[in-house]
Amino acid sequence: MTSTIALLSAVTRRRFLVSAWPWRGLAYTAGTAVASAVLWLLLCVPAAPVAAAVWLLGRLDGGSVRSAGTTLCAAAALALTGVGLLAAAGPKLALAVARIERWRLRLAGDGPAPSRPGGSLYGDPATWRAVAYLPLLAVVAPVWAGALGLVALIVVSTPLSVHYHLSGMHSPATAAGRAALGAVLVPVLLYLAAACGGAHAALARLLLCAEPDPAAAELVEVARSRARLADAFDAERRRIERDLHDVAQQRLVSLTMQLGLARLDLPADSPAAAAVAAAHEQAKTLMVELRDLVRGISPRTLRELGLRAAVEELAAAGPLPVRVEADPGRFAPAVETVAYAAVSEALANAVKHAAATEAVVTARRHGDALTVEVRDDGRGGADPARGSGITGLADRAAAAGGRLLMSSPAGGPTILRVELPCGS
Repeated sequence: MTSTIALLSAVTRRRFLVSAWPWRGLAYTAGTAVASAVLWLLLCVPAAPVAAAVWLLGRLDGGSVRSAGTTLCAAAALALTGVGLLAAAGPKLALAVARIERWRLRLAGDGPAPSRPGGSLYGDPATWRAVAYLPLLAVVAPVWAGALGLVALIVVSTPLSVHYHLSGMHSPATAAGRAALGAVLVPVLLYLAAACGGAHAALARLLLCAEPDPAAAELVEVARSRARLADAFDAERRRIERDLHDVAQQRLVSLTMQLGLARLDLPADSPAAAAVAAAHEQAKTLMVELRDLVRGISPRTLRELGLRAAVEELAAAGPLPVRVEADPGRFAPAVETVAYAAVSEALANAVKHAAATEAVVTARRHGDALTVEVRDDGRGGADPARGSGITGLADRAAAAGGRLLMSSPAGGPTILRVELPCGS
C-alpha cells in the first residue's frame, strides 16, 4: 500500500475501529485545524493593510475633492503595501507551511513524504504548488474541520444531556435514546475524521510531495551523458591535433630538411641521389597531407577568426566552386566546431559521392539559433544509414542541443541543415 492513500484505505478495513488509524485520523484532523488557524493569523499581516484600504474606500463621501484624493492615495498605498507583503512573503510562507505539512503527513501515511529538490524561489514549480496548497489549508480545511467539530460537539454533549435528563427525573427512554445516539456518533466521528483527513492528506501529498518522474530523470541523464561524450570527443580531438602539430609535424619538417641537405651532398647522377630525391619528395607530400589532416581536425582559422573565415578557407581549398553567405561574428566554440564539421562533411560528400558542380553554404543567426545550410547540385540520393558521417554529425548536433536535417531526393539537390542554439 502506498503512503499516499494509507489513511483512506484504512477506512475500508473491517478492523478499522480497533486499529491505530482512527486516532491518527483524529490527530491529523486536529493538527489541520491548528495549522489553518495559525495560517490565518499569519495572513492577517498582509491582509490588514488591504482591509484598511477597503475600509477607507467605504468612507468616501461627497466631501471635497482634496479630501477624496487623500483618501484614495492612502487606500492605494495600503493596498499596495498589503499586496507587496503578500508577494514577497507569500512564497516563503508557502514553503515553510509545506515543510510542516510534509512532516504532518506521516500521521496519514505509512511512508516518507519526500520533497523535490528545487531551484530558484520564484522559478521553481514546487514553490507555486506550495502556494496553491495555501487556499486548501486556509479555506477548504476549516469547512470540513468545522463540520467534524460540530459532530464532536454533539458527541461530547450527549453524556451531559443524558445526565441532565436522569437527574431531572425525565423519562428513562429519552435518556437511553440520547445515550444510543452518542454511542452511534462516536464511530461516525472516527470514520468521518479518517475519511476527511485522508482526502486532505492525499491532496496535500499530490501538491507538496510530487516525486520526480523516473523516466524524465533518465532522459535528462541520457542527454547529459551524450553531452559529456561529445565534450570528451572534442577534447580528444584537440589533444590529437596538438600531438600531430607539435611532435609529428615538427619531426617531419626536420626529416624533410635533412633529406634536402643529403640530396645536395650527393652526386646528381648517382643512384643514391635518385633515392634520396624520391624520399625527399615523398616527405614533402606527406608533410602537406599531415598539415591538411591537422587543419581538418582543428582548424586554426576556426579557433582564431571564427566560423565564417574557416568556412571561406575550406571553400577556397576544395576542388568544388562554393559560394559562402555567412553572418559575421563569433559563437561558442562548441557551436562553431559542430557547424564547421557539418559544412566539411557536406562538402566532402558533394565531391566524393554526389558529383556536384557547385555548392552554396549559408550560415545565418536567427534570434538565439544558428542555422547552417549546405546545398549542392549533385545527383542526390544520400542515405545516412549507409555511412557514419552524417549520423555522427546528428549525434553531435543533438549533444549541443540542436538538430540536423537533410533532404536528398534522387536527382538532387542535396540540402543539409544544422540548427544549433547559440545563446543571446
